[in-house]
Amino acid sequence: MVRLVTVVVCPERKVFWADGEGPAKCAAPDHDHQRREVHRHHDIVELPDGAVVTAVSFDSADPYARDRQPDHGLYLDQAWQPPWPHDHLDWPDFGVPADPDAMITILRRVLDRARAGERVELGCLGGHGRTGTALAALAVLTGVPPAEAVTWTRTHYCPQAVETPAQATLITHLPPTCQN
Repeated sequence: MVRLVTVVVCPERKVFWADGEGPAKCAAPDHDHQRREVHRHHDIVELPDGAVVTAVSFDSADPYARDRQPDHGLYLDQAWQPPWPHDHLDWPDFGVPADPDAMITILRRVLDRARAGERVELGCLGGHGRTGTALAALAVLTGVPPAEAVTWTRTHYCPQAVETPAQATLITHLPPTCQN
């Protein structure tokens, strides 16, 4: 399910916030604040081996509203503090994890849970860069060649997934030991 939201972006301070949902993160009158329509994610993604994960973006209006809570979540931003069992992976917005081996280790645990039939959720703030990159890594772990994983993710999840060249490079350079 995808929901459209208007966000305000301040390029000078490199911050953004949902329009009308709380105070502005920048009130400088001389900054060029831009309004953009973005979409929110709460999407079921079936990986090539049949494992299923739910990819989400953070909805500040009601971030933990679910018909049914996940059994476990992996969140790539500290804004997430859900009431269900979860892990966080330190991963800067628009960047890549400092420790790619730790990323693969935690994604293998997510994959094991999904393969065991648990309802697993994966998300960051916008649901594109970090979430998309993590989905691409999961695609590699389930058999997609690294050179094809970003395209697979954009086709099976969202065309805007994997936002930066560094994120795409991380996926295309995953070692062969990451492939099942």
